[in-house]
Amino acid sequence: MKKFAFIGGGSFGFTRGLVTDLLTFPAFADAHIALMDIDPERLDAIYKGVQKIIAAGNYPATVSATTDRVEALKDADGVLCTILAGDVEVWKYDITIPKKYGIDINVGDTRGPAGIFRALRTIPVMLDICKDIEKYCPDAVFLNYTNPMAMLCRAMQERFPKLKITGLCHSVQGTAQMLANWIGAPHDEITYLCAGINHQAFFLEYKWNGKDAYPLIREAMNKPEILNAEQVRNNMYLNLDYYVTESSGHNSEYNAWYRKRSDLIEKYCTHGTNWNPGEYAYILNAYTNRKDTWRQSITDWMNQETININRGQEYAAYIFNAVFGDNEMFKFNGNVRNENLIDNLPYGCCVEVPVLASKNSLEAMHVGPLPDQLAILTNTSARCEELAVAGSLEGDPRKIFYAIAFDPLTSAVLTLDEIKLMVDKMFEQNKNYLPQFKHFN
Repeated sequence: MKKFAFIGGGSFGFTRGLVTDLLTFPAFADAHIALMDIDPERLDAIYKGVQKIIAAGNYPATVSATTDRVEALKDADGVLCTILAGDVEVWKYDITIPKKYGIDINVGDTRGPAGIFRALRTIPVMLDICKDIEKYCPDAVFLNYTNPMAMLCRAMQERFPKLKITGLCHSVQGTAQMLANWIGAPHDEITYLCAGINHQAFFLEYKWNGKDAYPLIREAMNKPEILNAEQVRNNMYLNLDYYVTESSGHNSEYNAWYRKRSDLIEKYCTHGTNWNPGEYAYILNAYTNRKDTWRQSITDWMNQETININRGQEYAAYIFNAVFGDNEMFKFNGNVRNENLIDNLPYGCCVEVPVLASKNSLEAMHVGPLPDQLAILTNTSARCEELAVAGSLEGDPRKIFYAIAFDPLTSAVLTLDEIKLMVDKMFEQNKNYLPQFKHFN
């Protein structure tokens, strides 16, 4: 019997899907699912949800629920993390304060001023989780889903190099499938090489039955419904020649091209047919609305007579199966330290590259250099992340200022003096959540 600890298990959607995936593998059908969350109400909801999944599949698996992290982690084989450090009333200021200074944010959970302050609040928690893993289940495979992915993984892998830690994002396989749909290709006939940094990884190769499919993608964009489906990403592809993994809403924030003026937001971000990347505070608005609806959505799911227990496309269960299940090797894109993996990104920074999972092993693969135009773009973000992580680990607020000062969108909108005022304001707002900083000036 294998044990899986879900830290932040009250994230109902994520946990429900990941548990469903795990139990479809014969090696894990009798697993013990240890759910941990600091919110007893959400914890009780997902506990009942997992019971429903186990019953629907007639699995011999068992489940427990606890608010004690050590209890959940003790002797775990696999650990999954989906925490959010602070509720919406804490992190809303990551979005609203920059807006007062002229920075328009759509998502704000990955990089830039909002992503960096989310990292500053979350890194201490993640390091505490790693301390417990090192003590109570040092051989476990730790898979992180919490954002900001790159900065969190960078901090954990710096401080705990002996632990098996990687970060997972569904944007790689999700985008690969989206592009396949656009060109009419069956998903199982597509192969690709994807590398970069989280949310700014690019398909360096994208092939259909071994042949370059990029000409088909470019041709598909002659259709207005496809061109407009991902306005920002498609514009980036048509100009940079490689397709980026994460959505237009996210990528509109990661560079200086799309959100620095209201007319550009109107032109490039507002009229797409997918989620509206032009909407200010899109994710903040969604979370705020969900505060009043999440209970009902869980109740509706629980009241269904039949539920879907088919395996999904998230990587986690496949990775666990490769490492300590049936040992069927599995290749995925994971977030790891750049130890001679991408030649023209900073050594040691967090990169997203192909990783091979096999028996007792996660082995990242050497990619080589990125094309020059992609290296410039991703180097800027990676170096800002390096500064932010160093500032957090050292308790150095000056490095946080530097990291935000060189963020592409921030520097396109504000002067250095304006950035300093904004960063000081964000530090003051977050002072009760940043124990690693002794002072803020």
